[in-house]
Amino acid sequence: MRTAFAILLSCVATLSLGVDIPKVWDDDALASMELPLAAPSRSPKHVASTYYYRIPVRPIYKSYPIYAPKKEPRGYFERLQQQEPEIVFDPSKLKTENDWLRAGELVFDAPIGFGATFKLSQVRDPAWYEHLGIPIARDGTIPFARYVIRKKGEVEVGTGSCGMCHTRVLRDGSVVKGAQGNLPVDRAIGLNLRAQAKEAEEPKKFLEDIRSGQRLFFGLPWLRPDPLERIDRMSVEDIARAYESIPPGVTTRVNLSLFIPAQIPNLIGVCDLKHLDHTGIVRQRSMADLMRYVALVQGGNSFDRFGDFALLEKLPEPENLQRYSDEQLYALAQFICSLQPPKNPNQFGAAARRGKAVFERETCTRCHTPPLYTNNEVIPVETIGTDPALALQTRKGTGYYKVPSLRGVWYRGPLQHSGAVQTLEEWLDPSRISTVKGHPFGLNLPDKDRKDLIAFLKTL
Repeated sequence: MRTAFAILLSCVATLSLGVDIPKVWDDDALASMELPLAAPSRSPKHVASTYYYRIPVRPIYKSYPIYAPKKEPRGYFERLQQQEPEIVFDPSKLKTENDWLRAGELVFDAPIGFGATFKLSQVRDPAWYEHLGIPIARDGTIPFARYVIRKKGEVEVGTGSCGMCHTRVLRDGSVVKGAQGNLPVDRAIGLNLRAQAKEAEEPKKFLEDIRSGQRLFFGLPWLRPDPLERIDRMSVEDIARAYESIPPGVTTRVNLSLFIPAQIPNLIGVCDLKHLDHTGIVRQRSMADLMRYVALVQGGNSFDRFGDFALLEKLPEPENLQRYSDEQLYALAQFICSLQPPKNPNQFGAAARRGKAVFERETCTRCHTPPLYTNNEVIPVETIGTDPALALQTRKGTGYYKVPSLRGVWYRGPLQHSGAVQTLEEWLDPSRISTVKGHPFGLNLPDKDRKDLIAFLKTL
């Protein structure tokens, strides 16, 4: 069933052949797009459009798959070293809806960082894969990063794309773009921290820089007690261990916290949702809001101010930065809205039919309303009894959690806003409440009803 948003997207897509691209960094639209934070006076203020549009547009270079060791075709890397740089996104050549979708996939996969998160020596080292547990696709590639040639003869490892976090390798090796990712990226950060510490000429200064970086990325100096207070007592080893404790499918990023990571959201079906992020901070009123959100999380939020606190006290010269063009974001949004789930192997049999009846009898539909299996609302954190940290102790903390959609829950995981449980079976296990608080619904069911309910949920 097509939602009103999907119909609107289709209409806009038709108009785009014209081409009518929304203005992304619209000051008024950005100001009204977000819910206020739990401390309203600290709600983010974004940089002015006059500054943003002085930033040069990021070129989208042709990129190439990275193969795991022993999976790479003979002579492949040597051929890459002979390739010329090639810009592959040219909006003047996008004439049809399919053109825009293909271009959007290029943007989705396009790296924005080079040689930092993953190094060339690492992606060509079998021990790195084994140590981190990097998922490998059926074709032998790691679909979370790409080789990029920006200068002939120099092959770089590109990371930081949308696909880095929002790509999943299933157990059979198939790749699902847009799904909750399962790359252990935070484990890689921990590994890199240790390596950098060993090479640091001034270990004490290196530790101070790492601690100050954590405060810059995650600090809320207006809160007491200070959620990051313990960072000043941690060694590099402690910080590395904290990153390595974050499981695949969960991550920390700017405006969250090393101690309060969040589940990576599933982008398949995201265009049907009225709120983005677990705390519902972004109101998604149109495709233009999705474009704005991408612009923020892929660098635009670096310029934010939270009352008298700023990530950057002095804005850098815009000419030294890069941003997505409105056309690139438009293509990306169209691609995201076109994403489809993988084929569901779970059949709607007798157990699922009984589970559907349990789902309806227990009034799960009140919050997880079909066909989206969410009522698209946000709920005050104190009413659901779950861990409030993400909603109250991060720079995305609105004091609310959004009601998540249950669609595609069979191929996702870990579950819950902080990824606290691995499976539906664990989520509906009555003993779970002793360690993972909140959402008591379904915990008092007879075993048979619980199994039937899980069978139904896995068909969604």
